[in-house]
Amino acid sequence: MQQDANDPGRDARQEPLVAVSDLTVAFTTDSGEAQVLHGVDLVINPGERVAIVGESGSGKSTVAAAIMGLLATNGRVTGGSITLRGRELTTATERELRSIRGEQIGLVPQDPMSNLNPTMKVGAQIADTILAHPGSHGDLSASGVRTRVAELMSLAGIPDAARRAKQYPHEFSGGMRQRVLIAIGLACNPHLLIADEPTSALDVTVQRQILDHLQSLIHAEGIALLFITHDLGLAADRADRVIVMSQGRIVEQGTPEEILKTPQEDYTRRLVAAAPSLVAVRDADAAKVAGEAAARAEAREQLSLDTGAFGTPILRVRELTKDYKIRGGGGTLRAVDQISFDVAAGTTTAVVGESGSGKTTLSRMVLGLETPTSGTVHLGEEDIATARGARLRAARRRMQPVFQDPFGSLDPSYSIERLIDEPLRIFGVGDRASRRARVAELLDQVSLPRQVAQRRPGQLSGGQRQRVAIARALAINPQLVVCDEAVSALDVLVQDQILDLLAELQSELGLTYLFITHDLAVVRQIAHQVLVMKQGAVVESGPVDTIFETPATEYTAQLLDSIPGAAFFA
Repeated sequence: MQQDANDPGRDARQEPLVAVSDLTVAFTTDSGEAQVLHGVDLVINPGERVAIVGESGSGKSTVAAAIMGLLATNGRVTGGSITLRGRELTTATERELRSIRGEQIGLVPQDPMSNLNPTMKVGAQIADTILAHPGSHGDLSASGVRTRVAELMSLAGIPDAARRAKQYPHEFSGGMRQRVLIAIGLACNPHLLIADEPTSALDVTVQRQILDHLQSLIHAEGIALLFITHDLGLAADRADRVIVMSQGRIVEQGTPEEILKTPQEDYTRRLVAAAPSLVAVRDADAAKVAGEAAARAEAREQLSLDTGAFGTPILRVRELTKDYKIRGGGGTLRAVDQISFDVAAGTTTAVVGESGSGKTTLSRMVLGLETPTSGTVHLGEEDIATARGARLRAARRRMQPVFQDPFGSLDPSYSIERLIDEPLRIFGVGDRASRRARVAELLDQVSLPRQVAQRRPGQLSGGQRQRVAIARALAINPQLVVCDEAVSALDVLVQDQILDLLAELQSELGLTYLFITHDLAVVRQIAHQVLVMKQGAVVESGPVDTIFETPATEYTAQLLDSIPGAAFFA
């Protein structure tokens, strides 16, 4: 029998922590007011884990911002209700909302570089959150706050917390900076933690560690979690309930098993099919999935890793080592330790590993952006490690990077045409007319309309910006393209499109990729050969199917076990 909501004997845990009812949100634009949320209804109970999934622009982050009262200045709630333990938030004053943020609702945002102050030590930034809500803490003496800061950093998985609290954000890897944000979000033991893509920049093992910790807090403290993510596999692993959003509306919700195994809406089925971690999806698209898998297997067989089939490898790395001096007389840190490997022409070699494993340092030495302590990097006959001046310039024309964040790597003041045209101008290729024709050709190759040539990066979506970055990298017909986390910041549908594009370009142009990533699920989709790195060294390497099906080291097996979502189809 249903219990009366007004019954004082009712269990308080059965009362909704957050209730969102018929919520509408609009943003003011140059062309008028645009409604971005349309009648959103959701409930989050104490201790419950709720995930909202959807592609970029679906409205999932706007829901989170509305709950916290952190909509952009041109945004406003135009209708509906948001309550926190029965307290209406849509009419709360800014002062009231400030008292709620941190103490009752914590936030873990996605981008640590824009959410951490580069001029402040990370410990001081965590301490600021503690001191802003003194009622949440007991000992607020200097030593007490330092102890609490170290505890939070340790809980978030940051080793040697007391020492690292005295460091600045730029002294942390991307994954470690994200852990600092998680420590800040947990600082005041909130009732609800909103995690907006909190692990999208993290490798799978760190991701598991962080989310395991958040899950233990939920059970121990009754903290609820609103998890915003584009990774449907991750949502399925970590949520009690999954909400699917598209174009500002909730299109479907249910348990993880219901959403993954029996999705009711076409949009949800597309998300399931595009999620790289859901490698064994068995639904109405099973024939399509099987066909794609067979095509990939056939392509790998044709692109045998026997370098004799390709002649001399295009890239040869031998005994490559990089040491960094630790400030304050602390000795040296070996970031890359005597790595050797070959990359055959027309293939993709993926380098995977946890944050701090040395994979990005390796890629920077290959590109000639870091000078090795010892070892060689041969691109053809040229040793990048010793090349200088005109030799290095000539080598760089044969290799180009595609970085993780196209918004950060593309000058926002340049038009798309100028961005793609820039490598041609730098290397003195062609005249103005021929360069413009080349830009149009490149836009066609990356499936962008030619009209975007006159736009700027800020006018494009994340996926479109990454296509521009790829077009720019291809402008001077490089032999080697180094992709450093090139799809990790994209939602699954766009990620799937970019991976398909990279594969098509490789087939059409004979490109060779060195693919740096923490996402093992992506590796299986695109790579022919895999190098697994740990603490600067390669611990295992081989053909991608061998690595996935019969890993030789416990570390590789742990990485594979950490891939989210696939267990639902085991």
